[in-house]
Amino acid sequence: MSQRLDMLDQMIAKGSDDPFVHYARAMELRSLERLEDARAAFAEVAERFPTYVPTYLMAAQVCEQLAQEDDARSWAERGIEKAKAAGDAHAAGELQAFLDEL
Repeated sequence: MSQRLDMLDQMIAKGSDDPFVHYARAMELRSLERLEDARAAFAEVAERFPTYVPTYLMAAQVCEQLAQEDDARSWAERGIEKAKAAGDAHAAGELQAFLDEL
């Protein structure tokens, strides 16, 4: 386990409500190539912080890495909806580009 993951786990255990802390934990799992754990962590972020737009592209990419194309497509489509609702055209464009290449 990495020190960064330990630190993020401790912050979450202490009740952090910062979506970035939860997202960073999922990203750390991804960087450690713990892809199934990362996928589950991104799902937790999306459930707890559904408007945290960066989650959706990263989750879609992890699903693609796991050869779960239907899940990747679903994540990207949900992310486009969330990005548009948030007025985040840049994120919506990135998600659409991912979807187009899938």
